Amino acid sequence: MTHPLPAAQDALSIQQTAATWLARSVDAAWTEQDQAALDAWLAAAPAHKLAYWRLDAAWTRSEKLAALRAPRLRAPRRKAWPILFGLAAATAAAIIVVALSGKVWFSEPNFQTFATPVGGHKVLKLADGSQIELNTNTVVRVGLKEASRRVILEKGEAFFDIKHDATRPFIVDVGAHRVVDLGTKFVVRDDTKRLQVTLIEGKARLESANAGTQALLLTPGDVAVATATTMSLTARSPVSAAAQLGWRKGLLIFANTTLGDVAAEFNRYNTTKLIITDQRTASIAIGGTFQAGDVHAFADVARGLLRLKVQNHDGTIVISR
Repeated sequence: MTHPLPAAQDALSIQQTAATWLARSVDAAWTEQDQAALDAWLAAAPAHKLAYWRLDAAWTRSEKLAALRAPRLRAPRRKAWPILFGLAAATAAAIIVVALSGKVWFSEPNFQTFATPVGGHKVLKLADGSQIELNTNTVVRVGLKEASRRVILEKGEAFFDIKHDATRPFIVDVGAHRVVDLGTKFVVRDDTKRLQVTLIEGKARLESANAGTQALLLTPGDVAVATATTMSLTARSPVSAAAQLGWRKGLLIFANTTLGDVAAEFNRYNTTKLIITDQRTASIAIGGTFQAGDVHAFADVARGLLRLKVQNHDGTIVISR
């Protein structure tokens, strides 16, 4: 039954091709060879897998099934061509896929957008009993539907305290990655070229649109780091992982952290920026707890305890030996 499908060149044709594959996959004549061909198409580009995820989610909602499934052999079901091509047309009209700095963003109707400024903090209490806390300079879009719950983290960092519901999966999309809740408290931080997921409680799964990257299952204390091409997992104690949540109380907690990394962290929360002038100074390691918004207090520590030179300029604090 295998028939080659043309390569998709733009968002609309990718959506149409994804719909064709999904329609064929529910046919009773679906074979192992068809599955192999589908897997090859999904592996050809991250946009293919993302388009397929989106349509499979729409199909799931239309049938009121419980979970967003990964591509696999399916049991025979009724013919789905008219429904799926209707979904493809609606989805293509609703989704704008833009490649920017290696990320893929979605624009969908019926999503609410929430944001914090530099140094800001916001707590979102969702109708399902879940809670999201936004850290500094963060933007999320939230969509709660009858059969699914989805958040798109466009930038920044957020803490998720999710009320688990096996019939309504909670998914956090970040560029070409997604975090799937399995009854969880976790932190997601999106930096320019790096995504970090820290699990505090429960379980979660980190997935990638990169076909060569295997999904990671996180347990409490695990920290997953993902880039455009790799994902890795580091185990920490739950107490150590929870220390990363100091920002929820306006605190920055450092333990054997270099001044370069300390400055970068303070700069996330303040319009007055710290500048370390040389690598030798930047490599000095310190520990301590500071108010996230009080960059001048840290400058006083650098001057008084570390005996470093501190100069105040317009909008910057320069630290050197």
